[in-house]
Amino acid sequence: MLQVDRRALIAGLGGAAAVAAMTHEARADALEDALGKKLGLDKPGETADMHAESDSMKNVAPPTVAQLDAQITTRPYRRGTGGVFINTKGNVPHLKPLPAKPTLTDFYINRFNTNQHCLQSANKAMQSGADEEVILACFLHDTVQALVKTDHGWWGAQMYAPYVPERTAFAIRYHQALRFYPDEKAGYVYPDLYRHTFGVDYVPPPHIEAAYKYAKSHKWYSAARAVTVNDLYAFDSSKKITMDPFMDIVGRHFKNPAEGLGNDNSPSAHFWRTLNFPDTPL
Repeated sequence: MLQVDRRALIAGLGGAAAVAAMTHEARADALEDALGKKLGLDKPGETADMHAESDSMKNVAPPTVAQLDAQITTRPYRRGTGGVFINTKGNVPHLKPLPAKPTLTDFYINRFNTNQHCLQSANKAMQSGADEEVILACFLHDTVQALVKTDHGWWGAQMYAPYVPERTAFAIRYHQALRFYPDEKAGYVYPDLYRHTFGVDYVPPPHIEAAYKYAKSHKWYSAARAVTVNDLYAFDSSKKITMDPFMDIVGRHFKNPAEGLGNDNSPSAHFWRTLNFPDTPL
């Protein structure tokens, strides 16, 4: 699990008194910046993935839902904003032009900002002996957050459905709902991180509860649950996972269209065009 030196972080922010006076949002931003530095995310547009807990979080009381809601009008951007549009410092990143017929690899390298989290999650799944469809789901599960964070399980499943096995799309779709419900038998405990992110008194909305109940009784429940098990605490600051170990799996199970993603007139082609050209005004 990636950790941040709590004393160094507090000192860098001006001391304990200064930290105590900060809003929860300011503390979260400072922690995200610190995590980003630990992960080597120094390229424009990259953001630290907040799936890793840190020691500094353990010493800050989680906010309530009401406290988080009260911060909405004071934030420089909405929390559900996709990473390709804005980063944690409030400025849009420079984006490299993609080839005329872009592939998943082109988007993965040049548009997605959850790369290391997803790569290490996929690596964890691979090491645990998961099958290829589950590994692919871990490899892809949060990448749609470059486009949008809100309901990212549904957005991600829709974006990938035309190109991956149905079971992989199912796992991506339902991992979002399952993460709010512990399954200790499967190795998943509700993380303290979510108490900080969503509020200590957060109750999932009805559509999340309904999705959980549906997935829990589905034949592919274990695939979606495996994504949540491999989703958390995936960072190891001592190593950086590359795409290489997963390219054969991608080649076998991801159908890159000959026309290029976004040019193939699939039901989700517009997702890819938006990621490719996020500055188009209309």
